[in-house]
Amino acid sequence: MSVPVPVADTTDERREAVAAALDIIGAKWTALLIYDLASGTRRFRELEHSCAGISSRTLAERLRALERAGIVRRRSYPESPPRVEYELTDKGRALLPIIDAMTDFGRSWLVPTGSLESVTN
Repeated sequence: MSVPVPVADTTDERREAVAAALDIIGAKWTALLIYDLASGTRRFRELEHSCAGISSRTLAERLRALERAGIVRRRSYPESPPRVEYELTDKGRALLPIIDAMTDFGRSWLVPTGSLESVTN
């Protein structure tokens, strides 16, 4: 005989999971950084250019937060000038279905028809 699980308990656990994920990807620019890193390793300046309008300070803060959360790996090379690259970890790549779902939602509901075609052509 199974014991029914109260709906409030299940909902609270799901809510906590959503809140935990949102703590990681909810900050401004973070989802776009994950999107950009999905295609491979990027240098700081490349990320700065792809996120037009982000300050160097904010970008550094977001990347540090993602590194602490285990989403991004930072690799520093002892060269002159120093070279630093960022890439998604396995944990970071596990977020890509969320980014894909956000992309689908944006295409379906938020981006006017035809505006994507003008960007890609």
